[in-house]
Amino acid sequence: MRARPIYHHLRQSIEAHLTIVTAALAMARWLETTTGWSIRRLITTARRYRTITINIAGHTLTAADPLPPDLTQTLHNIHHDTK
Repeated sequence: MRARPIYHHLRQSIEAHLTIVTAALAMARWLETTTGWSIRRLITTARRYRTITINIAGHTLTAADPLPPDLTQTLHNIHHDTK
């Protein structure tokens, strides 16, 4: 994982930063274990798909790209915590 240098001077700020970094690392490892995908693959694959909702004159339109089967299965695995 790449990280920028962080300049904290107060103990509370340092501890808060380390807590966030540790939680992010734990989530990344859990996602890798649950999905079988690397974090890089998961992010680059999921980043391509967006949903947009537009409200025009009281009508709501939603547009979304269909997800490929492998990403759909991966998201199902995350939701149900199975492999």
